[in-house]
Amino acid sequence: MSELPSFVDEVLIKTKLVKGEYEDCRIRNCKLSSQDLSNYIFRNCIFEQCDLSLCVLHNTIFNEITFLDCKLLGLHFENCSEFLISMEFQNCNLKLTSFAALKLKNTKFINCDLSESDFTRTDLSQALFENCNLDRVLFANTILNKADFRTSYNYSLDPEINRIKKARFSNDQVQGLLSKYDIIIE
Repeated sequence: MSELPSFVDEVLIKTKLVKGEYEDCRIRNCKLSSQDLSNYIFRNCIFEQCDLSLCVLHNTIFNEITFLDCKLLGLHFENCSEFLISMEFQNCNLKLTSFAALKLKNTKFINCDLSESDFTRTDLSQALFENCNLDRVLFANTILNKADFRTSYNYSLDPEINRIKKARFSNDQVQGLLSKYDIIIE
């Protein structure tokens, strides 16, 4: 198997990633923050140790994408093209990121900080949240059927306004399902 073409150690703050289609490539240690990536196409790519914070993502295609050790602050993934959208996140900082109204079935979030992110009306069926900080994450009218939250923490979600059939939670963190009732669990 050949190694993926790669873009390594690129500081692209003043210059921009060339607009186009990126397929089967590795983008490593690149600073892309605040760039307009509208209408770019990324297929089967790995972003590793990159900073994409505050990038503009109108009609951007992310298909079979893995983000490893990336800084993705304040992104609006809901502006991406929904066509074939599929992503995985490992060891990423996703604070203040919005995934509103996307279909992200089977998406994996592993060791991520998702503080204050928005999953309103998102389909997260069978998603995995492994060891993630979900502090002040917004889940409203979200489909969480069969999602796995067992190792994540700081979540607060209302079972009355979210679909959580067969979702998995740990005994230690189950109070996150009851927080709206302002009760004390001992």
